[in-house]
Parts: sequence; structure tokens; C-alpha cells
Amino acid sequence: MAKVKSAFFCQNCGHETPKWLGKCPSCNEWNTFVEELIHKQVPQVVAFSKSEQSAKPQILQEIKKQEHERIQLADEELNRVLGGGLVAGSLVLFGGEPGIGKSTLLLQLAVTTKNLKVLYVSGEESDQQIKMRSERIGALNDNCFILTETNVQNIFKQAEQVQPELLVIDSIQTLYSSQIESSPGSISQVRESTAQLLRYAKQTNVPVFLIGHITKDGSIAGPKVLEHMVDSVLQFEGDRNHVYRLLRSIKNRFGSTNELGIYEMNGNGLRQVKNPSEILITSSDGNLSGVSIAATMEGMRPMLIEVQALVSTAAYGTPQRSSTGFDAKRLNMLLAVMEKRCGFKLGAKDVFLNIAGGIKVDDPAIDLAVVAAVLSSNADIAIAKNIALSAEVGLSGEVRPVNRIDQRIHEAEKLGFDKIIISKYNKGIDQKNFGIELIMCGKITEVVKALFA
Repeated sequence: MAKVKSAFFCQNCGHETPKWLGKCPSCNEWNTFVEELIHKQVPQVVAFSKSEQSAKPQILQEIKKQEHERIQLADEELNRVLGGGLVAGSLVLFGGEPGIGKSTLLLQLAVTTKNLKVLYVSGEESDQQIKMRSERIGALNDNCFILTETNVQNIFKQAEQVQPELLVIDSIQTLYSSQIESSPGSISQVRESTAQLLRYAKQTNVPVFLIGHITKDGSIAGPKVLEHMVDSVLQFEGDRNHVYRLLRSIKNRFGSTNELGIYEMNGNGLRQVKNPSEILITSSDGNLSGVSIAATMEGMRPMLIEVQALVSTAAYGTPQRSSTGFDAKRLNMLLAVMEKRCGFKLGAKDVFLNIAGGIKVDDPAIDLAVVAAVLSSNADIAIAKNIALSAEVGLSGEVRPVNRIDQRIHEAEKLGFDKIIISKYNKGIDQKNFGIELIMCGKITEVVKALFA
């Protein structure tokens, strides 16, 4: 009988050591080492293996540039987040909280993408459960094959027979390789299974989607080396109390990481939201104080979002500063600017800020809308509904320009706004090119006069 070999692995970064250590020398985390069996004498049989040729060094100038072949999927939001389509032979890791809709989204993609032969491999659900889910989605596809299997070698054998053009794995934590003795979901199993799927994707030029679980901290479970191995990492976010789901790109070797996809969860699956500005702005009959509209950008997509603020007298000695969807440190900075440069006494008041729709925004262009919402709530004076704002606020109280201002103005104009307040330092902006009134301001005091005069 072959001798079984064990080693200790760091659960955070995957560092391997022959004995237990209290502190990982690679990532400096404490108490993260676990013991795993790593060796078993089993002959390796990989169905897609080809004769490997040794690589030779080439001069950089002599390397021929090749355009990446992109596959257009039936999901336009996913195409946008991936950078214009799915690159052939790429490995995409798809993460998100339990129950957020990861399996639903990829099954919906598999049954609606009728121009590709898709192999959907599930290690968590039976074929009957997948059948019920597809019937709820209401789409059928003759090119969609379902396989309930967790052994990597068996998956490759079935893939050799089906010859799919797209492979979906649900989930990577349920797979195991016969080469590793440890249980499915362990550090070594996740790493080895991902490495074999990566070789499969590159050698067969078939794109692979991997669904990954996340930890309590919100990061993808498994060693960090897993995120370095794949070509793209997508994060599916959302609140279970809201119907909207956000798809963000954390890593993308073939496109931008600033793109955002928005979905609406309903009884028939996930619906693509083509115009997010309409869902992110609350419809109300009367004018409410503490509400302003900001023109922001997520990648190449302009959006209008609603900023809500509440300012009240502090009931206790220390005033509270709370923000949802916006950086709390930046909120404190803007409050300090308003008090120092503009004379608004906010130091003894509670300030609460919320970005409507449950999304998180880090665009500095919403600074002016945050300032306007806070001042509106402090004075209890409503801002006119037909005014949008888009500018950054500096430490000296100046209104600074932001990029792609013309796209932001066109988005506000398309949604029926009559005015938009921007920085007067934006270059190349002419009123004649827009059907919306442009209000140019250089200081916060000028913005106050324009809003509350």
C-alpha cells in the first residue's frame, strides 16, 4: 500500500509547510494552517491532454499580435462586464453570497445562449432540481447538456464526448481530483481542480465559468492563489431585502474592471436592467428635503442616482456620522469642508447618508450631490426635482471638474432634467451642444445660491 503524505496549508493564501505553524510566513495571518492529505498513487488520465511542445524565447518585436476572439452571449449585461463578450479559452470565477442568484444567472445564460453548445456541471443540485429551475426560468435549449458530477476526471471524459463550446461548473468547492486524497472543498482540492480546468480551457479554447463560494468576510473561499489563476473574477452583489443584483468585475485580463451589470430578481429568474437610472431614482409626489440627484459613471455607463441625507441635532454628546453606499471618511471630509470654508455649523449634529437602491458608489463626481443633500436636510429646504449635480469638491471648497462630463449631461437630459450643476473649470463644454441648462459653479457658495436662492 502506498504511503499517504500529509502537509499543512494556509487557508488564506495556500502556503504549504510540512509542519504546523502559528503564523503564516507568506501572508502573516495567525492560526490559518490546516492538515490535509496531499498524495495518492493513482495514474493520471486527462482526456484533453495533447502533446506538449517546449516553448522557445522570442523577440518582443517579432511576436505577432492576435485579437482575442470574443463570444457574444445572450446576456448583454454580462457581455458588458466581461469587456465586450466572453473571450474564448478564458477561465472566469463567479463569486457571491449564498442565495444571491449565482446558479440562476449561469443556468439562465446556459439555456438562453442558443448559438453555443453548453455543458452545465452541477455538484450541488440534482438533475431534477435543475430541470425545475429551468422550467421556472421559462427557457429551453436543445444545445444545453446537464451533468451532475463532482469528479474532475469524469467531467473531462464527458466533455470529450459532448465537445461543448462553453463549460459551467457549479461549484468549484464541490469538485475533487483523484490525485489528491483530501476532501472536496479543501485548499489542495480547490487548487488542483482549478489548475486542471485552466489547462482544459487553454488547450481546448473552451471558455469555463466557475461558481465559487465566499467567506464571512465577503471574499471568495479558498486560497488567494485561486484568484490569480483565473482570467476574470466577477462578484455578484445585492441585498436579499432588495430585488436588484449588481454584477461587478474585480479582475479582468481582457477588459476594464469598472463596468457594472444590474439585474432584477423576480419569479422568472433575473431580468436585465437596461436603464438603471430609472430604478435608482425614487418616484415621489412631493418635494422632500435632503434628497439630491447625482450623475455618476460606472465604467462606460452613465447613471443618475439618488443621494439621501438626514441631519438632526445630536441627542447624545458625540454626534454620529453614518453612511450607506458611500465612503464614511469622505463624508467626514466633506462635512469639514462645509464647516470650515462655508460656515455651516454641522459639528454638533448627527449626519446620516444613504445611496438609494442599495448600491455602492466611489465616484468623486457625487461629492457635490452629497453636499447639496446635507445642506438641504440641514435647512429643511427641498431641492427642485429638475436639477442634477455632477462635480468633485476640493478641500478649499472649490467645485472641481470630473471626466466624461458630456456623457453625464446627456444622461440627465435623456431622463428629462432641466438643469445640471457642473464645475466651471470643465473644458470644451458648450451650452449649444445640449438641450439642458448648464449651471457653472466654481465654489460651494455659488452652488448654494443656485439651489436655495
